Parts: sequence; structure tokens; C-alpha cells
Amino acid sequence: MQKVLILGAGMVVKPIVTYLLEKNYLVTVASRTKSKAEAMIDGHKNGRAEEWTVDQKGRLDKMILDHDITVSLLPWVHHIMVAEKCIAHKRNMVTTSYVKPEMKALHQKSIDAGIIILNELGLDPGIDHMGAMRIIDHVHNKGGKIEEFYSICGALPAPEAADNPFKYKFSWSPKGVVMAGNNDGKYLRYGKVVDVPTEDLFKNPLSVDFPEVGKLEIYPNRDSLPYIELYGIPETQTMMRGTFRHPGWCESIDAIKALKLITSDTYDFTGKTYADMVCMLIGEKSSKDIKQKTAEFLGIAEDAHAIKAIEWLGLFENVPMNRQMDTPFEITSDLMIEKMELGCEERDMVAMQHVFLASYPDGEKEVIKSSMLDFGTLATDTAVARTVALPAAVGVEMILSGDIKEKGVHIPVIPGIYNPILDKLEEMDIKMVEEFGLPESENIR
Repeated sequence: MQKVLILGAGMVVKPIVTYLLEKNYLVTVASRTKSKAEAMIDGHKNGRAEEWTVDQKGRLDKMILDHDITVSLLPWVHHIMVAEKCIAHKRNMVTTSYVKPEMKALHQKSIDAGIIILNELGLDPGIDHMGAMRIIDHVHNKGGKIEEFYSICGALPAPEAADNPFKYKFSWSPKGVVMAGNNDGKYLRYGKVVDVPTEDLFKNPLSVDFPEVGKLEIYPNRDSLPYIELYGIPETQTMMRGTFRHPGWCESIDAIKALKLITSDTYDFTGKTYADMVCMLIGEKSSKDIKQKTAEFLGIAEDAHAIKAIEWLGLFENVPMNRQMDTPFEITSDLMIEKMELGCEERDMVAMQHVFLASYPDGEKEVIKSSMLDFGTLATDTAVARTVALPAAVGVEMILSGDIKEKGVHIPVIPGIYNPILDKLEEMDIKMVEEFGLPESENIR
């Protein structure tokens, strides 16, 4: 019986553990908190929980050697250490994280060890790569070119659960969601590189009408330019990766950023209330009429949606924060986590859409859409966990069965990897619905 080692027991781990146990693998979950690992295994006879921390490198050596493959679902900073040990012990490895240069540098060593280190095998990155490459290869095989490509994904509350002014609830890495609001953006559109500084990230979002959901807004997702080479589409005039949000998020977070409420600058907040913090950040001496002063600082009406969102969050309240030296980011994100957690009986959803404009030698053009919509059932069975963990689970299964034969450091952009994984995911109703031959009016504008 083949043995799988899973490092980490976070919010997306349960589906991969359940899948592999049901497939009759022996699964060990190693986590800093053993009770979390035990919860993942849920008493299954083929499961084992281990209490383990990243500084216990000797134990990691033994665990890797005792298993046929290792899945690292740790924070990405630990992947290199795990990868080096997998190379030393000639054991395959899977992660769902972005490949960093340090991981790429291990490519030849992985080949020499006869193993694959398969990364970016989750949702975004993961399913996005695989769904994109299936369309791109299809167009190229017909002699066509990709003229425009938009790749958008969002982990969101289902429409009925989007019932606060931000239209958002957390189903994964809450601090990470808020921190991402401080990123810059860069993309190519109509042949021109567009740089978006962080202060403008949420201004002027694009929008689409997503099937079964309605209007969703799109803001840029970091630097899209490397994906031109990654996807093999040097001919494209547009390459934009974006993030979906329900209307309300972009406007509200744009105002919060302008108020410096998610900066990591440190202040002394001893004895201060939430209203006092806002007062400090906008340069006012008194928190009296802070709502009006904030609207004036932002140059918007006092009844604007963003002001209502900030008020709902509690940032205008004269309630003690009980903080000392701290950052606005920590305080604001803690408030958001407290008020915006997905409820136990609420559903989340994952929406992904690729939109292509393709052209062919005979002069014909078509818009191609590839869309995925997946709903969770409860806060304990989320769509984001399913769509992150199950691609990794299928990847593990196919490496162990020999269906994936590649060696070295890879991401799932080659047919020998993405085709079998996408086909298997479709059996679990995680699928990209593809529409070909659409008119140019269906493109994103």
C-alpha cells in the first residue's frame, strides 16, 4: 500500500486527506497541532497524525524516507527545505504554491534524482493554468493566435451570503486576503503595458455578468506579464490576470486604503478608540464628527457606500481598541475577521473565467470563454478547499500510478500533466465549461 505524507493541517487540507484515504492510500498528516491533524484523518484506519514542527528536520528526513510522496501544504517559505530533502531521498513532491526562483533552481537536481516536484497544483495557481493551456493549445493546434487573454478568479461568499457592505466573507487565509490589497498591478492591454500603483488598485474595476451569479467586478492580480512566456503566447496584445469580487468590495477597500487603514506602519495606539485611530490617520485633532470628516477627507458623500462600509465595520466607534504599539493593518484586519467570517451554515463559492480572443489564418476571429463555478455546502466544506486541494490530490494519485511521468520542477502547463488532471476533476464536477465561436461583443471591455 502506497504512503503519502502531508505536511500541514490548514483550512484547505481536509479534501485531499479524505480523497486519498478513500483511494486506499496510507496517509500521514504532520502538523504543529496534532489535534488538527487528527481532525483531518477523522479516525480512518489508514490515517495517522503526527505532531511535528518545521525545526524538527531529522524527523522530517525520516518521514519523507518512510513515504512514497510528500505534499507540502506549509507556508511557501518552507517548501525549499522540504524539496531539498525530497531530492536527497528521491521522493516525489507536490505543492499548491507559486514556484519561486529558489524552487526553479532545483530543476536539474530533481531530474538527476529521478523525481518530479509538481507545484502550483491548486486553484489559482493550478486549475487556472490547466484550463488556460487546454484552450491555448487548442487554438495553436488549429494554426490560430491568441490576441487577447483575460484570466480571472475569485473565492467569494455565495450571493445569498454576501450580506454585508463589503459583500465578502472569509473562507481562507483572512490576513492574506487583506494584505493582498496592498499589492501593485501590472498587465498588458491592447499592446500597452499598464502599471497600477497600489493606491489605484481598486479604482475603475472592470466587470462581467457571470452565469448564475450576476455582476462581478475585476481588479488586477499582481504582475500578469510573466504569463505571456509561461503560456507560450508571445503574439498576444492583452494579458491580464484579475480577481473577482462582488460589487461593493473595490469601492470600500479603495477608501480604506486611502485612509491608511491597512498599512503596516507602527503607531502608539495606547488608550485610543477606533474613531481616534481614524482621526490620527487623516490628520484631525478631534474624533468628533469623525464620519463627516472622513467623508470630506476622501472627497465623497457622507452617505456613500464606502462610508457605510467603514461605519459598519466599527471604525467610527468610540470603543477602546485595547492596543499599544501596533499597525492599522492588524487592527483593521482583526475587525474584518471578527465581523466577516463565513457562517457555519453559509456557502462560499469559487468563480473562474478565462476569456480569449483568437484569430485564424483565414481571417476568422472568435471569443472563447472557459468558466468554472463551484459552491461549497457549509463553512466546513468550502468550495475554496475543494478546488485547491483536489487538484493536488489527483496529481498525487497520478504520480503514484505512473500516469504523470515527467521529472524535474514543473507546474501543470504541459498536456501530459494538465489533461489527465482536468479529466479527473470533471468526474468530481469541478470543470471548466468551454464556449467557442462567440462574437467579439462577448469579450471583456
